[in-house]
Amino acid sequence: MQVSIACTEQNLRSRSSEDRLCGPRSGSGPKARAALVPRPPASSGALRESTGRSTGMKYRNLGKSGLRVSCLGLGTWVTFGSQISDETAEDVLTVAYEHGINLFDTAEVYAAGKAERTLGNILKSKGWRRSSYVITTKIFWGGQAETERGLSRKHIIEGLRGSLERLQLGYVDIVFANRSDPNSPMEEIVRAMTYVINQGLALYWGTSRWGAAEIMEAYSMARQFNLIPPVCEQAEHHLFQREKVEMQLPELYHKIGVGSVTWSPVACGLITSKYDGRVPDTSRATIKGYQWLKDKVQSEDGKKQQAKLMDLLPMAHQLGCTVAQLAIAWCLRSEGVSSVLLGVSSAEQLIEHLGALQVLSQLTPQTVMEIDGLLGSKAHSKK
Repeated sequence: MQVSIACTEQNLRSRSSEDRLCGPRSGSGPKARAALVPRPPASSGALRESTGRSTGMKYRNLGKSGLRVSCLGLGTWVTFGSQISDETAEDVLTVAYEHGINLFDTAEVYAAGKAERTLGNILKSKGWRRSSYVITTKIFWGGQAETERGLSRKHIIEGLRGSLERLQLGYVDIVFANRSDPNSPMEEIVRAMTYVINQGLALYWGTSRWGAAEIMEAYSMARQFNLIPPVCEQAEHHLFQREKVEMQLPELYHKIGVGSVTWSPVACGLITSKYDGRVPDTSRATIKGYQWLKDKVQSEDGKKQQAKLMDLLPMAHQLGCTVAQLAIAWCLRSEGVSSVLLGVSSAEQLIEHLGALQVLSQLTPQTVMEIDGLLGSKAHSKK
């Protein structure tokens, strides 16, 4: 199903006008007339960013929803339940929370469910107020059986309940569809996501690695049947992966309020000089099941990217930061990005990456243009 953005925007305007102007149909007199006074339209400009007084962490709205999330979040892919010990995971999560990070992301497929269990155990032992942090999980790959994967109503509901059991939580703040599913009708997906929200199992839902047309179809379906639309898309975004977040998603943000939560800001460690002509024994590329990453690092494209990163070193030194901090700050400056997920294997690495917040204010348009010139690329976002 192909959905026109312009058509959907027109429907949104007409529906919004009707919602504002149509008050109670019964009754008359001053009270009834007062109910017909239209509310002022929401501002179309950027939503306000705030900064934590004690931590310096910046907070943004998740898309154009009212949920406030830290601009840097903590991901658990590869690390929790796999690459690092539970003790290290607890150290990382504690440092993240104490430095103002309130967004923690996981998925049912990470380490075959172990990542969710590890995260849940730590949250339970810490006893932090549930209202003080945001937990997100992703549903698609849940098991080996045919009914344990995909985005059928059955798996969305059962998969989320399984995640909640492993997390030891009553609800997640956001449940993501962890890729699109051509075998499941879009109406079934949107109705199932609406159901889990109405049942209190999740507060919002989003998409991950969906195309712009698919997100628009889900939004159109929600508007048509009075269901709940997605509020954000999770997408890969870094210096060498730019088009979707900078060209496609800003339009969705302005048209329908869908924000972006991005991942892999340092390209699985490629943008850290960790793989400077070799593959360290402690890197992700040596973990079982990640041969694709090793192949990518050792490919011709990987070697060219490493060479380009060397050109960024003088700029990083001039700004007083590492290349990784520069790359993360570069991701944070993109339009419509609500949060950038960090994947770290130690508390020390997390503290280093948090330094990107100080670099962000130094990224002037001129600096961004210089980065584009050094990398041989140009920004695609429509400002």
